[in-house]
Amino acid sequence: MTMFAVRAYPSSSTDKPVDYVVFKNGDKLSGALVRFDDSNVLFKSDVVGEVTFPVDKVQELRSHGSFIVIRKKERITRNSKRPGSMTFSDGSIEVADVKGPPETVSTKDLGQIIDKATYTKEVASNPGPFQRWAGTVTGGATVVNATSRAETYTIGVNLIRAIPSVPYLNRRTRNTFNLLETFNKLTEPVIPQTVPPSPASVARTHILHSDFEHNKYFTPKLYALGIVAFDHNSTQGLNLQQAYGAGLGATLIEDEVQQLDLKGDLHYMRQNFVQFPPPEISTPNQNLIGSTFSETYRRALPAKIALTQSINYTQSWNNTSVYSWVGALGLAMPFYHRLSLSVNTVNTYLNDPAAGFKNNSFQFVTGVTYTLP
Repeated sequence: MTMFAVRAYPSSSTDKPVDYVVFKNGDKLSGALVRFDDSNVLFKSDVVGEVTFPVDKVQELRSHGSFIVIRKKERITRNSKRPGSMTFSDGSIEVADVKGPPETVSTKDLGQIIDKATYTKEVASNPGPFQRWAGTVTGGATVVNATSRAETYTIGVNLIRAIPSVPYLNRRTRNTFNLLETFNKLTEPVIPQTVPPSPASVARTHILHSDFEHNKYFTPKLYALGIVAFDHNSTQGLNLQQAYGAGLGATLIEDEVQQLDLKGDLHYMRQNFVQFPPPEISTPNQNLIGSTFSETYRRALPAKIALTQSINYTQSWNNTSVYSWVGALGLAMPFYHRLSLSVNTVNTYLNDPAAGFKNNSFQFVTGVTYTLP
């Protein structure tokens, strides 16, 4: 690792105090401390920019900023923790407190040292229900106007709110909202036209999925979840399927490149199908108790391409012949600022569609995605 030696000049009484690091090889770096944990220090210098270096390379570090110490396995709450300036030497950190004795923590017991602004925003504050949401909005449209007229519209919304939102703090809660809707209308005139004229035939397709999920974390990996989900699929004769339930989830992998979640729940589900007048046969509406087992994988690919893949299997327990699964695969390829070209496939299998309808529904959706700031 290359260190940078920066000469420290004495500051005048009007200058803002400068943080500095003294390395064990004698080099010195001036700037501002950003973050500190048991392994690494993130430091910002006007000369070399942001640099990360191991704690064991540091002989002394002094910061005049306002920092808060969070110990390992310390449960982060909104209880007030007083910030102070920080000094590191001989394997221990001391945070000064003008209202009391300094707090001293060994690096082996240290979880994080974060600045006051981050602590206030991510830990102490209580955001409102419409704050701190991030995610994407996708839209696509195809219109053909000729002898026949065809219209296809697609909208997708994927939102997430994680608290805290920074990856280096243990998460307390996470909320997600997803919406995918596709509408298609095809108008075909009668050719050759009859006398008297026959009306054109109109075929409509409407597929909608929406869900909301709330996660409450027990540990950095394990969480409880509550879900609400709604589905409508005219290609399967499903007027409305609604589910309400709770379960457990686990984040098995989470880093800067990828994330893998596994979930399971127990829920109540109501299925309402298209009903035909007698003597036509109709699939009866049902009240079901079932479970959904799901896997979701996200990965950052080269060129800032984002891959998302998921599989959901739902099994009814009071009527075991009723089951379904949904598989989805998507890519988002950025091309201008916050805009990306998105390509998604969604395959839905319903074992008990309405009478006369197919079990399987496949969608291939392309559109333009906007990433929310």
